[in-house]
Amino acid sequence: MDFLPFWLTLKLAFWTTLILLIIGIPIGYYLAYTKYKINLLFEAIINLPLVIPPTVLGFYLLLILNPKGIIGSFWHKLFGKSLVFHFEGIVVASVIYCFPVMINPLVSGFRSVPKNLIEVSLTLGKSKLETLIRVILPNMKFSVLTGIVLTFAHTLGEFGIVLMIGGSIEGETKVVSIAIYDAVEKLDYSTAHIYSAILLIFSLLTILSVYILNRRLSSDQA
Repeated sequence: MDFLPFWLTLKLAFWTTLILLIIGIPIGYYLAYTKYKINLLFEAIINLPLVIPPTVLGFYLLLILNPKGIIGSFWHKLFGKSLVFHFEGIVVASVIYCFPVMINPLVSGFRSVPKNLIEVSLTLGKSKLETLIRVILPNMKFSVLTGIVLTFAHTLGEFGIVLMIGGSIEGETKVVSIAIYDAVEKLDYSTAHIYSAILLIFSLLTILSVYILNRRLSSDQA
């Protein structure tokens, strides 16, 4: 059995989660505290990946990320290679596909922080950035953790969007979900069983860790 698909899957999940955490915190902060009505439209667009089929999203991303597309042409000029059918391409696709999985817990976390704590911090002369780092984020750490774990777990099982953008290239875009699909197509059910079982157990342990950490954080705050 080839373990390379597992390495690629974990690598994809890591970069997707890290990128979304970095860009998700400022976007979540904006969505939670802005009062502009355009905010509703912005939230609706962010949550589109939850309701549209991965093939639809993958099709439009394919148009954008290919060497003649808006983003793909810029990338090709910059690095001399295509985003499509390369690891970087499935990272971009995964980030877009998992956007609501990270953003929604963060927005809920920002909104759950008592406003009086924020007001006190600002009144004491702390900047908005200091207030964010020292007051807001520590008081919503479970939401941050939830976003991280759910995004990581969600990325582990991605199939349609990865297949559309990356195909099934050994050592480049062939993640576990694609490897399972290929094994089933070849009627190699034993390999498909092993891949599926390992992915199932790992995903279960990832989700279980959220509940364990949630109980610990809740007991610490009690």
